[in-house]
Amino acid sequence: MMLNSTVLSTSRLSPNVKKLDFEWNVDVEPGQFIMIWSPGIGEIPMSVSHLGNPKSITVKSYGIVSSRIMELAPGEMIYFRGPFGNSFDIRKGKKLLIGGGSGMASLHPLIGPGVHGLVAGRTSSDLLFSEEFEKDKVTLATDDGSVGIRGTAVDALRTIDVDQFDSVYVCGPELMMYGVMKELGKYSAFVQFSLERNMKCGIGVCDSCSIDGFQLCTQGPVFEMETVKNMREFGKERLNISGRRIKYNL
Repeated sequence: MMLNSTVLSTSRLSPNVKKLDFEWNVDVEPGQFIMIWSPGIGEIPMSVSHLGNPKSITVKSYGIVSSRIMELAPGEMIYFRGPFGNSFDIRKGKKLLIGGGSGMASLHPLIGPGVHGLVAGRTSSDLLFSEEFEKDKVTLATDDGSVGIRGTAVDALRTIDVDQFDSVYVCGPELMMYGVMKELGKYSAFVQFSLERNMKCGIGVCDSCSIDGFQLCTQGPVFEMETVKNMREFGKERLNISGRRIKYNL
């Protein structure tokens, strides 16, 4: 069922990322997503980055639909369906969040007192929500070295004693998560990944978001480490919006 609400406010988080706030008095669990519809243009999945009321989505401009959603102004209507998908299994003990770029939107609801973060991006403007971690509990990494460690999320992860954490939660570009997965295989912490693939329906009909037979919209997008490790397609290939299989350049 298509729902709608009014955009209450917007804020620019970086040159190509905005946060949109809207009223929606429905319970949404950390990690779940909604399908945002732009009339006459298309529909895309978005993590709910702020779970209270008002709720928020964090939008990065990467295509025609996301660019149009970013143009929404206070007072305009926002159309959506959901919430869809499963959620993170929030466990007791010390937590580490590993986010790359806009993947931090999915992890944002997990930020809180005592939670550690590894936030990575191509440059300093890509480090979303890093300021919300306690000062001594966040590690930053940028490809260009503009802030924090010069390198990738994997490079930064190698500077962290993962054995001190009971659970680790990861979201970001697939190749980043693939590298993080291989590095985390050395440790015993409970690990969950929030995966991202093209989605068209959000209800398990079109199969455009499938990976190794798993449908991200209904069986995910959150999967435990052992499941992701056994996905032969993960980090290797994906389907584009037209259904054509594309291999990653490793």
